[in-house]
Amino acid sequence: MDPSQASTLGTGGSGGNGIVSTQTNDTANATPYDDPKQNLTQVINSIQKTLGLLHQLYLTVSSFNSASQLPLLQRLNSLVTELDNMAKLSEKCNIQVPMEVLNLIDDGKNPDEFTRDVLNSCIAKNQVTKGKTDAFKSLRKHLLEELEHTFPDEVESYREIRASSAAESKRLAQPQSILPNGDVKVKTEL
Repeated sequence: MDPSQASTLGTGGSGGNGIVSTQTNDTANATPYDDPKQNLTQVINSIQKTLGLLHQLYLTVSSFNSASQLPLLQRLNSLVTELDNMAKLSEKCNIQVPMEVLNLIDDGKNPDEFTRDVLNSCIAKNQVTKGKTDAFKSLRKHLLEELEHTFPDEVESYREIRASSAAESKRLAQPQSILPNGDVKVKTEL
C-alpha cells in the first residue's frame, strides 16, 4: 500500500503517513467510582477504536510488501495498546451477560429472543404463583368460615389477637415504609 492509500484509509486518528497516532485517553486515569454509564461508554469507544485498528491492520496485511513492514508493526503496537486499555476499562464495568445470550449470538440468532423467552417465562411463573396465592386465600377464608360456625369464641379470640398483632406490625413498619430501591411499600392485607 502506498502512503496516499494509507492516509485515506485511516480513522480520524491516523496521520497523513498512514500511521495511526496513539491518542492519550483520560479514561485510563479514571477512578473506580466513576459513573457506570460513563465506564460503559468508554469501553464501547475502546471497542470501536479496536475495530478500526483491526480494519487498518487487515488492509495493511492484505497488501503487505517490504515497505509496509514499519506501518504494520506500528499498527500492531497500537492494537496491543488499545487492547490493554480496553482490558483496564472493562475491569470497571460490572456487566454480566448470560451464557444463553452469547450462545444465541454464536448461533446467529437475535439476542432479543432470549429477553422475550425470559419475560414469557416470568409471566407464566407469575400467573402460577398468583393462582397459588389466590387458592391459599380462598382456603383461609373457607377455613375461617367453617371454624366460625364450629368454634365462634375461639375464632373471635383469634381475630382479636390477629388485629392487635397487625396493628403492632403496622406501627413498627411506619418508619420503614420506603424500600431500599426507593419504592413505597404497598398496604398489606390482614
